[in-house]
Amino acid sequence: MEEQHTLKKTLKPIHLWAIAVGLVISGDYFGWSYGYKVASPLEFLVSTVLISFFYLSFAFSFTELSTAIPKAGGPFAYALKALGKAGGFLAGFATLVEFLLAPPAIASALGAYLHFLFPEVPPTAAAIAAIVIFTLVNLIGIEQTARFELFVTVVASLGIVFYLWQIAPYFQFEKIWESGKPFHWEGVFAAIPFAIWFYLALEGVAMAAEETANPTKDIPLGYGLGIGTLVLFALGIVILTSGLGITEQLAQSDNPLPQALLFAKGEQTFLVNAFAFFGLFGIMASLLGIILGYSRQIYALSREGFLPKFLSKLTQNTQTPANASIAGGIFGIICVLSGKTDELITLSVLGAIVMYIVSMVSLFVLRKKFPDLKRPYQTPFYPFFPAMALILGVVCLLSVVYYHLALAGIFLAALLLSVCLTVFKSKS
Repeated sequence: MEEQHTLKKTLKPIHLWAIAVGLVISGDYFGWSYGYKVASPLEFLVSTVLISFFYLSFAFSFTELSTAIPKAGGPFAYALKALGKAGGFLAGFATLVEFLLAPPAIASALGAYLHFLFPEVPPTAAAIAAIVIFTLVNLIGIEQTARFELFVTVVASLGIVFYLWQIAPYFQFEKIWESGKPFHWEGVFAAIPFAIWFYLALEGVAMAAEETANPTKDIPLGYGLGIGTLVLFALGIVILTSGLGITEQLAQSDNPLPQALLFAKGEQTFLVNAFAFFGLFGIMASLLGIILGYSRQIYALSREGFLPKFLSKLTQNTQTPANASIAGGIFGIICVLSGKTDELITLSVLGAIVMYIVSMVSLFVLRKKFPDLKRPYQTPFYPFFPAMALILGVVCLLSVVYYHLALAGIFLAALLLSVCLTVFKSKS
């Protein structure tokens, strides 16, 4: 029987909203509070506002690409058409770094949350088990995966709303200014990777474009609702949490939201303990969504010959890229065992920023090279939005490289090695 090479088209706008928010929402539950290590509350707030504007302008621009070229490879597919194989390879590599390194960091946080609730559970073992379980969930098919993603995303979103509602009465506006530190732009730029963590992997919804029932209508609606939800959550969390006056304590915490609730309530009530379960749902939503994203990215790169062909093999019944999912899961387990969660986050952010820049360049090039390309959705305020996204993307890249020079060197070395392997493969 001839092998199927077509992904199933079943996703609706509500599923795309769930994937967009679910991919990112773990960043509301952990990781962002490390920004208080390098920035005052006001500096971190400014950084979050700056990055929120960056993602808004990027999302509106990126939607044009995802509807004009609704391919599973997402940024890889756009850059390949606009910039050729070199640009496609760079976008694909950067996206793969982002999506392969984020899951082990998220799984480690899931292990930490489980250990917090049940001290007898080893966090590393729980993290590995989470990767295995959600890889298996991803294999059952996109429709079932999307339904489960919708469920956990709704629960996780209700958790954020509940958190904001509970701490709002304890918010004091003056606490944002009372850190005792003068405002410096250096702190704003140093906090950029942690502000990005609020939105990291948002673009992964584009990788489900081939599986969307009506991409031209469903993607703009689902994506727009997703970015709107995430902006409200990010700004609400930073503003209200900064107004509690405990940013120094939260800077050391792997579970900042339960810790903030604990401070507000004054004791470890049932409410605080119950909220930790919301954190589990948030982390599960992102882990499942990003596993879905990297499996499609590996599939797309393999389909175009940049990765071994067996990685683009689809299962006969569900048409899911099983080999791509399993390969990414094995890599994630190895990264979990490294124990370098903070470095994984930074490398993932670095990959994302490179991909954002290449995507915006691709948008401008496609407008020029293919003016007649069917664009069901066009970027509003063009060229202002994509230009702002491009400029802010370059600023973010320079900031991350400056503050994490060694990790930037690792990223570059991995890119060069991948280029050499690809060239060798093409000549053999």
